[in-house]
Amino acid sequence: MQLREFTMPDVGEGLTEAEILRWFVAPGDRVSDGTTVCEVETAKAVVELPIPFDGIVHELHHPESTTVAIGAVIITVAVADEAGAVAQAAERIVEDAAEQLADHEPRQAVLVGYGVTTGASERRPRRRPSPTPPVADRRTLAKPPVRRLARDLGIELTRVPATGPGGLITRDDVRNAAPEPSTVAGAEVPGEHRIPVKGVRRATAEAMVASAFTAPHVTEFLTVDVTRTMRFLEELKADPDFAGLRVTPLLMVAKAFLTAVRRHPGINATFDEAHQEIVVKDRVNLGIAAATPRGLVVPNVKDAHTLTLPRLAAALGDLTATARAGRTTPADLAGGTLTITNIGVFGVDTGTPILNPGEAAILAAGAITRQPWVVGEEVRPRHVCTLALSFDHRLVDGELGSRVLADTGAVLERPKRLLTWS
Repeated sequence: MQLREFTMPDVGEGLTEAEILRWFVAPGDRVSDGTTVCEVETAKAVVELPIPFDGIVHELHHPESTTVAIGAVIITVAVADEAGAVAQAAERIVEDAAEQLADHEPRQAVLVGYGVTTGASERRPRRRPSPTPPVADRRTLAKPPVRRLARDLGIELTRVPATGPGGLITRDDVRNAAPEPSTVAGAEVPGEHRIPVKGVRRATAEAMVASAFTAPHVTEFLTVDVTRTMRFLEELKADPDFAGLRVTPLLMVAKAFLTAVRRHPGINATFDEAHQEIVVKDRVNLGIAAATPRGLVVPNVKDAHTLTLPRLAAALGDLTATARAGRTTPADLAGGTLTITNIGVFGVDTGTPILNPGEAAILAAGAITRQPWVVGEEVRPRHVCTLALSFDHRLVDGELGSRVLADTGAVLERPKRLLTWS
């Protein structure tokens, strides 16, 4: 029998750490090549990690909610080097686990696949604390948030008098033991709730700060009559080619934007800071900003410029559903060239979006509302939408940015331009 280590892999591009969200195995579990052992969250996505060899889980090196550096050992597995070694390893692991259970607080923990032997407790009777242990040695009972609060306040839990049921230490107990709780940085106080900034949220915050203070942003606005587009969408919903697909205004905004980019390809570029060069890209990997429980992510549709309208609708539907389910892969998040953010779904008319790092432009689509609009010599109720295009002024001048925005609006105003401009 020998122990083999499994380290935290680099599941993204240049990532340095990942947080362990859930373990799917425990010491004593049998695993095989391809078994998913845990779920981790990187700065880009939530990923399930499969182990690449067979054996018996010996040790989990980090608890859930722990951030681990790439390359650090996360799990040790006992692997067989000869016949019967795995079974022997399993027996030893079960015995070790039983001994640990005897030394800790009572739990109903059973090692999967092995259960609890009837004689284990007889061989290793559970040690019980003395009736009146010294304060410094007594076992402290406190929930994880209370322990974290005590750690933030620099308070030793063993010296905190417990007032909770069964000797449980409460938040109030910890706060009462602190001389000046409100002056401690990062400590929770009544009326406040702190949310750790990590994973996707931290990556988004860092990326937005870097983008805002690196690329000189310019934002232009255009309000468009999209009445014809709304009628066109109703026709598409009845088209057999769109059966089972979501036909939304975002679909038409994306297609209009792609059409404008095809006419003005210089906007599909990035700025090479090291060489002071503008790099124009042939492929349009269209990012769609998606709000998820873990924060904002921007997966992209690869080669979006090559897709027909039905295929683009299918790609957008799959992309947003996967993102909201928290299953976007790092590959889906990498390589974006341009981005659309649909702030209209929140009832917002317009905004000034910040560029996705490394990209030259981002288009914000506002809410579509009915407003009085001048048509010819008359004022009529029309469906109106405001577009906002932010671009990097180092490589996109006012003329190029304006033409892209104007052409995007022109397609949304008259969808037949999808044919005449093809």
